[in-house]
Amino acid sequence: MEAYQQIIALIALSMGTAWASGLNLYATLLVLGLGATTGQVTLPPGLEMVSHPLVIGAAGLMYAVEFFADKVPGVDTFWDTLHTFVRIPAGAVLAAGAVGEMDPALGLAAAIVGGGVAASSHLVKAGSRVLINTSPEPVSNWGASITEDVAVIGGMYAALFHPAVFLGLLVLFALLTAWLLPKIWRGIKALARRIGRIFGRGGDEADAAPAAGAAATAPANADATPQSPAKSTVERA
Repeated sequence: MEAYQQIIALIALSMGTAWASGLNLYATLLVLGLGATTGQVTLPPGLEMVSHPLVIGAAGLMYAVEFFADKVPGVDTFWDTLHTFVRIPAGAVLAAGAVGEMDPALGLAAAIVGGGVAASSHLVKAGSRVLINTSPEPVSNWGASITEDVAVIGGMYAALFHPAVFLGLLVLFALLTAWLLPKIWRGIKALARRIGRIFGRGGDEADAAPAAGAAATAPANADATPQSPAKSTVERA
């Protein structure tokens, strides 16, 4: 029974770090590092490095930057785009570190699955932010950002102290992601078409202005055309 609980705890820690990294990598590192430093949690050997003061300091600095960048419309999407190349690989590394000391093959498998879990949470976050940014007020960005931070802290707490509960919630998240991602993708495509029509209409109006001017001058040019000599002779006769 105890061995079974240890396996559940390792799986929850491995997938928990990956999932949380997809939302906020730096908050995840802070939770792990500070928890290990204060003696609240015991990390496996592959994750002990996150309790090093340099790692905690770097994670704290970057978390402070992300705390503000994540709450500014437009800036948050740019930040998420850059962190596509940070959160997903880091999630895979942390997932492997949670179990890698047991078996290298198990660590590789954890990295593969963990990368997918981190990618799913990151895509939900980044995609939903693109749609939220269509709202003119900044309150929704602040609300989404704070909710994500709370979710990371709560998720890591569950993964560390209530692993079975976390794994159940992770299954629900996977089902929700499978339902939500297509809707987010359709919303982003609709937004892109709307922006394309706006810029296309501007181009059409710019092209229509010279055409309208040419059409307006055409009758005047026709009226100013000189009459032929033969026609003038007939009129005098």
